[in-house]
Amino acid sequence: MTAPTTLHVFSTHTRLGEITLEPVVPVRDAELVQGWLAHPAASYWQMGRLAVDEVREYLAGVQARPHENAWLGRLDGEPVFLTETYDPARVLLTDVHDAAPGDLGMHLLVAPPEIPRHGLTDAVMTAVMRFCLTDATRVVVEPDVGNRKIAAKNAAAGFRVLREVDLGRGEHAKRAALSVATRADFAASALGDGADLAPHLTAGHMEHAHRHLVAKALAELAHERLFHPEPDGTPEGYRLALDGVTYHFTARRYALEHWVVDPASVRRTADAGMRGAVVLPVDALELIAELQPLLQVPDALLATYLEELSSTLASAAAKHERELDGRTASVGGLLGALRTASGTYAVAGAFQQVEAAMSEGHPSFVANNGRIGFSLSDYRAYAPERGERMRLLWLAARREHTHLALAADRTEQAHYGAELSGAEHAAFADRLAARGLDSADYLYLPVHPWQWEHRVAVTFAADVARGDLVPLGPGSDEYQAQQSIRTLFNRTRPERHYVKVALAIQNMGFLRGLSPAYMRATPAINDWVAQLVAGDETLRAAGFGVLREVAAAGYTGDVYHRTPQPGPYRKMLAALWRESPVPRLGPGERLVTMASLLHRDVRGTAFATALARESGIPPEQWLRAYLDAYLYPLVHCLLTYELAFMPHGENLMLVLHDGVVRRAIMKDIGEEVALLGDRPLPDGVERIRAVVDDEEKALAIFTDVFDGVLRHLCGILAEDGVLGEDRFWALVAETIDRHAAEHPGTRSGIDLRAARFAHSCLNRLQLRNTLQMVDLTNQSQSLIYAGTLPNPAARPAQPSVEG
Repeated sequence: MTAPTTLHVFSTHTRLGEITLEPVVPVRDAELVQGWLAHPAASYWQMGRLAVDEVREYLAGVQARPHENAWLGRLDGEPVFLTETYDPARVLLTDVHDAAPGDLGMHLLVAPPEIPRHGLTDAVMTAVMRFCLTDATRVVVEPDVGNRKIAAKNAAAGFRVLREVDLGRGEHAKRAALSVATRADFAASALGDGADLAPHLTAGHMEHAHRHLVAKALAELAHERLFHPEPDGTPEGYRLALDGVTYHFTARRYALEHWVVDPASVRRTADAGMRGAVVLPVDALELIAELQPLLQVPDALLATYLEELSSTLASAAAKHERELDGRTASVGGLLGALRTASGTYAVAGAFQQVEAAMSEGHPSFVANNGRIGFSLSDYRAYAPERGERMRLLWLAARREHTHLALAADRTEQAHYGAELSGAEHAAFADRLAARGLDSADYLYLPVHPWQWEHRVAVTFAADVARGDLVPLGPGSDEYQAQQSIRTLFNRTRPERHYVKVALAIQNMGFLRGLSPAYMRATPAINDWVAQLVAGDETLRAAGFGVLREVAAAGYTGDVYHRTPQPGPYRKMLAALWRESPVPRLGPGERLVTMASLLHRDVRGTAFATALARESGIPPEQWLRAYLDAYLYPLVHCLLTYELAFMPHGENLMLVLHDGVVRRAIMKDIGEEVALLGDRPLPDGVERIRAVVDDEEKALAIFTDVFDGVLRHLCGILAEDGVLGEDRFWALVAETIDRHAAEHPGTRSGIDLRAARFAHSCLNRLQLRNTLQMVDLTNQSQSLIYAGTLPNPAARPAQPSVEG
């Protein structure tokens, strides 16, 4: 890298005036520069004896070489400095500096002024650093160690000395202080503009976040019938009058009482008596406070809900900042990455790029990015939308206090042999031996870096000290957090297992732990479900599959497992391993999370709309392919086996070919699958049985699929003019009817074409108890209903016959 460009004049304003940089013209500038070099202040350049012709030749040589440039700097038009830029990977530092992409070397010579000007060198250094960092990510300098003045100026600009190195030969030899400054270093320096510790927390980004969240709250809480906005007499206009405050907005309404509220249209006003209505800021937190009498959040838990909402706002602002800055791919960029990916690593990388681009979280929950417990640095390191990579930390957990449950086709040796390299095995055994411990007495347990820092080393300090838990250090593989935040995808070896770990943060109504006791049956449950799916001809024909959770480990040697009352402290140390979908891909196939179908980027472009249009087939055909891959198998499992999944956006992987959904792969089996009837189950799997009546069985499709996914997708396609809602739901009904026609022998009392179904409300659950929405041991009894909803896929009403 030699410079931002050689074809333009760079300009920046400083305290002393406007400073510009332009390419040196040797014929024009040689005499001027020769005078500067001859001054005693320039002695460290070691060029004071050069004549004008020699300086002209030197400057011409710099400009002619491909990896160097020379620039003349002016202050308000007056020439005052010379700077040189060069690629340190190819020039001067090739043997002493481990150059990184984005490095740019720099030399600076400030002209000795006839009349000293206070602050001139600082202003010039500031301008040169801004110039260099236009495209570069790090500036490299190598001043003579004896040049104390320039050392002070470099320090003021944020440079850090890496080490002393020997450069040059003969009379041009010098002992140099090799130093670097990143953009962040310069920004935080005395000469920089100041380090913005939270660049996303600005009025503009937060305004966007507030409006987005207020629009969502109005839409989803109206959908759950917590209030009823009234038409205000304008086209698509509505108003919601609360105690002293009124909300005005435009919205379109679709089937299933689905509201699409325009965030830009929201106005919040207060009655000011004779002065009329006063416009107030749109504020999501104030909206919840104003809605408190209607929402009935328990007073003791209101602050917790507001904290989750505040965290959701902060993450929304951060996502907005990253999208505007181009660090998160647009929908067009995502499609381009999927289209051009070639080879396992590229395909996996495009899949993970889509995963990190999701900006919404759960489509129905308002406070959906709570993450209470994450600091700002934790957010930047571990939030899914950041797309950062991490290494898991490994513990040796004493075997007598730890269980390892395995799928039927797995052994302990094969499992750890696949997850850990031979070098890691040897290193872990050596570290145990160094403590006088035998590796045979331990099982290996991965933990999230956050969990180690905040829980294991503190809450389980006694277990570590007595050697029941032994920290072994980070593993070799890098992982990326998925939208479910505690599930991690292997970026080093994409064909290897996901790892799901306990993460004791509060998020969306639950502490995100993992129960060792609960997971003992997880591999057996997965084996049973996978065998059922693989053995069913209809599911095989649809390409429907599941990602088995093949291993689960949990530690129970802590004191918390001996207290009378179960609680979150028993869910702090456990992990499971889940199959990767990458090895299942065929030629030309790509992976995306189903959550992507509900994603809009910062420009408002919908991923589903772009995908449907890029596929080159009619929208009806595109939607039918998706319903065949997603809805049809779920209907079959429910009607044939009374088997229900939790098929929301993050629990489904969609396999695409040329933008068309070809098949679906389900994950998160052990915790979220349920058998809703009395069919026989193998030993050890009984936990998943939850017998309910036929109407409640139907909610596995009505609530989780129709209301939880298709309602939102229908709104997107209708809003974008891709497919009208009547035709959308007609295709849904056709999919259900086709299953019935193709399986005439199926006997079930479940009617998925019924006129109405119970309206189960998710936000009401979180509002009732922000710490634990449902009792996982009896989820059916935890649900909250708000009457019934008309089924948009209902069979046509039969005309009445009068006698």
